[in-house]
Amino acid sequence: MIILTGGAGFIGSCFLSKLNENGENDVIIIDNLGEDNKWKNLSGKSFFDYIAKDEFIENLNKFKPHKKIKAIFHIGACSCTTETDASYLIKNNYEYSKKLLIWALENNIPFYYASSAATYGDGRSGYSDSDENTLALLPLNMYGYSKHLFDLWVIKNKLSDKIVGFKYFNVFGPNEYHKGDMRSLVVKAYQQIKKDGKIKLFKSYNPAYKDGEQKRDFIYIKDVVELMYYFYSKTTVKGIYNVGTGKARTWNDLAKAIFSALGISPDIEYIEMPEAIKDKYQYFTQADTSKLRSSNINIAFTSLENSVADYVGNYLEKGFSCI
Repeated sequence: MIILTGGAGFIGSCFLSKLNENGENDVIIIDNLGEDNKWKNLSGKSFFDYIAKDEFIENLNKFKPHKKIKAIFHIGACSCTTETDASYLIKNNYEYSKKLLIWALENNIPFYYASSAATYGDGRSGYSDSDENTLALLPLNMYGYSKHLFDLWVIKNKLSDKIVGFKYFNVFGPNEYHKGDMRSLVVKAYQQIKKDGKIKLFKSYNPAYKDGEQKRDFIYIKDVVELMYYFYSKTTVKGIYNVGTGKARTWNDLAKAIFSALGISPDIEYIEMPEAIKDKYQYFTQADTSKLRSSNINIAFTSLENSVADYVGNYLEKGFSCI
């Protein structure tokens, strides 16, 4: 049996599909479905049970699994990078994670969790996922800090060799439709093109980057879940790892890939960035994948252009279908 928190969310539901694909159907989903369409991510997938996230953590010590738990994948969190309620973020992203990991360790259950590239801040300390470098990181927003706190707690308690942490970079793909403002540019730009025939990108306020030339390490959800399953199947590999391609691309590149997937000539408008995020904006992110490669993990990442073409052609153009 596998416990999967955030199992109805973007990454969690895609990983559930990957588990099903490999014959893993004995999964307990922990989530908060709320009032949006997140439930659709579970439709057609196989799992044993669903438990509300607050009910699960409040009764954790009373939880009686029907079978031995093979792994906990703690993917659930508040993933809104613009969330300003620090107490809410600490409770959901830090305290919940600590309590669940302590329980996993007490019961000898392998533990995998979601960290974030938001922990790297403006990149002044680089993008190495080594424990030493993690101690020096300065996130730019409260979301990143809440994730960073748990990474620090793991490292300071000398638990890195007992867990696997995933520092997700800019993940995009099917099943993200419920995320509102936190959806990737691909789905938002697709809707812009369908409505106005053009894509809007933020202007640059950093002289080192022209408009649209700000860079991100974009990674396709199918590659992400492939990597996660690899870690699950190779139980001896432990530590906190970057989950990115190691190749930064510009927002202009991404926009052009979307137009290309639709067979339309590019039309890009550069707009003002909201004041609330100007001083928290990351102009560059790129995963250092040397630790990943040194662990003999040699997954070939899909190119940005091919990833976007698959997402647009096989999912967005087909009524926003799910994996």
